[in-house]
Amino acid sequence: MTRTWRWTALAASAAAAFTALLIGCASRPPASGPDLPAQPDAQLADDGSHHWQDFDWTDPARHRAVPVRVYWPSGAAPAGGWPVVVFSHGMGGSRRGYSYLGSYWAAHGVVAMHVQHIGSDRRLWTGGFGWSNSLNLVLRLQHAAQPEEAVDRTQDVRFALDQLLAGPLGPQFDPARLAIAGHSYGANTSLLLAGAKVSASSGMLGGAASMPALADPRFKAAILISAPPFYGEGDPVPILGGIAIPTLHISATDDEITIPGYYSGPADRVALFDATGGPHKALAMFSGGSHSIFTDRMNTGGFDLNPKVKAATRELSLAYLRLVLDGEDAPLRDWQRRHGALLARWQAP
Repeated sequence: MTRTWRWTALAASAAAAFTALLIGCASRPPASGPDLPAQPDAQLADDGSHHWQDFDWTDPARHRAVPVRVYWPSGAAPAGGWPVVVFSHGMGGSRRGYSYLGSYWAAHGVVAMHVQHIGSDRRLWTGGFGWSNSLNLVLRLQHAAQPEEAVDRTQDVRFALDQLLAGPLGPQFDPARLAIAGHSYGANTSLLLAGAKVSASSGMLGGAASMPALADPRFKAAILISAPPFYGEGDPVPILGGIAIPTLHISATDDEITIPGYYSGPADRVALFDATGGPHKALAMFSGGSHSIFTDRMNTGGFDLNPKVKAATRELSLAYLRLVLDGEDAPLRDWQRRHGALLARWQAP
């Protein structure tokens, strides 16, 4: 098999084609509220704890649309500004997905910006790229799994963060407390931005000389949910060993991707955790679950378990951010005490 960068998407995306595991855009956004003076298009959450707003940006350098949804806390920003998490969705997702994370972070004082990646977003399911809808879904997914899209996703995040920090609300954010997060394909995107180094020897992008710089040193931590292996790249240690920022890895014992000719099980998530470098590394493996239990879908991974894992995941991610961005270790210890019964494996600093 020719070595390409299909590692980032083929495993996660083709699995979605056969099992619909990775649709993270099914949930509705929070209910609309009154207009806000500073942000006339912003919407207020039902409980008044946070706001959200969609922005439809375009990167002129790449002629590529970069839609985002930004969740931010109610009230005035604290001294020094709010921390920011940038979230990258899985294959076939959108900026509307993973709302259980964005809304929770914002309600607890962390700005969340969910980036939609045109080319590997929800339009894959309808063939909305100018191709006939009768084209095989797998062909569309394979197109989205090309190395150019993997690079574009990292550039989407970089551009969106530039826009956010340079915008009118920029002074309300703390550029020293930025984190990247993602699920599945989005976890691979996050790893690249955190410092993962993948070979360009396949020549797909013209060789190492034309390899773009993918790591973004502005990110101080990464939250990696259900990260698939870097497909076709072999041993993950040379790829991930050089990562130098804290990483939180979240998975489940039934976190499986199965397609004809390919299987990626929970052991792959553990292998990626073991291979990743950096301080304050943590791993949470929930008992049971599924690959898509971490999306907004409520009908996967067990009717009773699904909401428990979602609640534990959002609380864990916030507690971890408190540790690595603010130096507060009590929230993480408290989280382990309250949710330890859900875990098959827990490893933390």
